[in-house]
Amino acid sequence: MRLSTSWMYQQSTSTMLSQQATLAATQNQVSTGKRINVASDDPAGAGQMVSLGHILAANGQYSSNIDSANTRLSTEQTTLSSVGNLLDSARSTALQGINGVLSSSDRAGMATQLSQLREQLVQMANTSDSNGNALFAGTSTTAAPFVQGAGGSVSYAGNDSVLMAAVGPGLKVPTSDAGSAVFMNIPAGNGSFTASAGIANTGTLVVGENTVSDPVAWNAASAASGGGYAISFGANGSWTAADANGNPVLDGSGNPVGGTYQDGGSISFNGLSISMSGTPAAGDTVNVKSGGTQDIFATLDNMIAALRSNGSSTDLSNSLNRQIESLDQTQSVVTSTSVSIGGRINTINQQQAAYQDLGVTYKDTLSGVRDVDVYTAISNLSSQSAALQASQQVFAQVKSMTLFNYIK
Repeated sequence: MRLSTSWMYQQSTSTMLSQQATLAATQNQVSTGKRINVASDDPAGAGQMVSLGHILAANGQYSSNIDSANTRLSTEQTTLSSVGNLLDSARSTALQGINGVLSSSDRAGMATQLSQLREQLVQMANTSDSNGNALFAGTSTTAAPFVQGAGGSVSYAGNDSVLMAAVGPGLKVPTSDAGSAVFMNIPAGNGSFTASAGIANTGTLVVGENTVSDPVAWNAASAASGGGYAISFGANGSWTAADANGNPVLDGSGNPVGGTYQDGGSISFNGLSISMSGTPAAGDTVNVKSGGTQDIFATLDNMIAALRSNGSSTDLSNSLNRQIESLDQTQSVVTSTSVSIGGRINTINQQQAAYQDLGVTYKDTLSGVRDVDVYTAISNLSSQSAALQASQQVFAQVKSMTLFNYIK
């Protein structure tokens, strides 16, 4: 077979160019530390890199969302802790106000303390997060969800929705609580009903703690009666009860409920129990009303008004007892909200830990696909450089081999 000089030149040149390209690629791997710099280096590996990059980017965004959610929830939890402490102070002040030996000036001073606590509570309810967004406005953009009117009453300008943060594929966590649920729509009384002394009472009867002693009986009786009762007292503490329609309340045998009240005792029927103290006068009443709500600001307003009223010790005790019940309901809501926030923080912290572990795994996988073994690359660079030099030296020898040199 005849080999032309031009063919040998072309073959040598192609070989050297191929070796130079391989050497350049290896040099690029050594300088960048990456095995895949362009998709053509390894199409399958490049596709895997893109997929891993998307996963890492999504996890990074979820982690960022978790950090923001954690900051907001922690701020809310701290605020609610301060609210709880404030309510404890208000409750202690109200209990002191029931003390019958206090003077009018003492009670006026307590009313002033409660007024200051009320102002602080409005400020706490309008607390903003690190981005300047109100914590308790729901999804509203209003800066101050709780607004005081000209008469001092507080209204809610936010909404009842809650902000949500995406912390995982298909997983969202609430990062706020609507102020209407925390401060405004608080169940009245003990949460099931309110028992209050009649306004026209002339005796010294004070309505104390009241509870649902039998939920089944209470629910059944409330459904039938509308949840309202009037307890009427006769001479020597005798009492009877009527439902919201004025019909006598009957026991299981069909007889009207009733009895004789003793100072410090209680009255129970239809699943409810009402503790009392003092002596009722004939014609005095206790009214039972189920349902209803009362916001915490109105509760504090009612406490302040009671302390400033200069009414009788009996009236003051009855008024403050009812407001303490409402305050306790608010404290219960604040506590349950704080517990809920703690659960949410625990959830997102666990999710964050999972992303940190997954991040290490995905980055290791990405490195295995994308990065080059530096020691192998350096070894390849050395051998490829030597091969190229050898090819160049061979070509230098071959190019001088011609027929004219032979004849010479």
